[in-house]
Amino acid sequence: MSESSATNPIPAQAGIGLRMPHHGQVLATRPQAAWFEVHPENFMANDSALAELERVRENYPLSLHAVGLSLGSAGGVDRAHLERLRQLRCRLEPGLVSDHLSWSVHGGQYLPDLLPLPYSEEALDIVCRNVERVQQVLGTAILVENPSTYLRFAASVIPEAQFLAALARRTGCGVLFDVNNVYVSACNQSSDAGAVLADWCGALDPASVAEIHLAGHAVVQAATGEELRIDDHGDRICEAVWALYEQAIQHFGARPTLIEWDTRLPAFEVLQEQAARAQSFLDLNARRAPAYAATPGHRRLATHARAH
Repeated sequence: MSESSATNPIPAQAGIGLRMPHHGQVLATRPQAAWFEVHPENFMANDSALAELERVRENYPLSLHAVGLSLGSAGGVDRAHLERLRQLRCRLEPGLVSDHLSWSVHGGQYLPDLLPLPYSEEALDIVCRNVERVQQVLGTAILVENPSTYLRFAASVIPEAQFLAALARRTGCGVLFDVNNVYVSACNQSSDAGAVLADWCGALDPASVAEIHLAGHAVVQAATGEELRIDDHGDRICEAVWALYEQAIQHFGARPTLIEWDTRLPAFEVLQEQAARAQSFLDLNARRAPAYAATPGHRRLATHARAH
């Protein structure tokens, strides 16, 4: 059994990040979409939006992409927030649940960003402990996404790809591989994106990669005059990211692929166009996909979920 729910599995096709301005259109017209992904935090205290989402779920597979677990927090995962996520998962029965390799909470205060971690042994122990706690409470393996970064920590002694690979091995979690974040991080750190992607392909077990994200980003001028790429999910996917995506699925195989768009939200039809392009890559490369198999950790958590 893979990370995807046996009841409501997410297909290895291109899905769309569903945002509230598009709820009405989706409910009224049932547009073409293989699956939808939402941020669960938007529905934890909004009963009317949750009722709409339950109606959407009647016709489309659904994935929950959290932004508030703060898996890198040394103080652990907030129990109340995790309980709300557990209740939402039980109610919606999503095919996948995910969050980020980042932190965003300190002293009980939530910060308005997903902040990167220094990739050290200490940080790895903290994230492993938090992921194991989340999986125990939810009764399922989660996916952890590689973040976008803008600098390198002097304290980082483990390459990012190896850090996430070690996390997956130790906890049985899956990987949500964000191709745009690889590109953004590589450009901001003056690295060759193709070489960075090759490092990821070499480090990750393909069977651990259960989802891929694609998004657009902004290009701004830093105070130093240098070009800086901001992962704002506010534009079409650029050609360089499409090229990296093609290479990624040639290595990992066909995987559920999400079009993320959060700022300067366009018409729903634009999201469909981007999803159609991603689907064209998946269709061309589907036969190259490696056999998909759950790791022992995934099987263990699936058994735990059935027992409870």
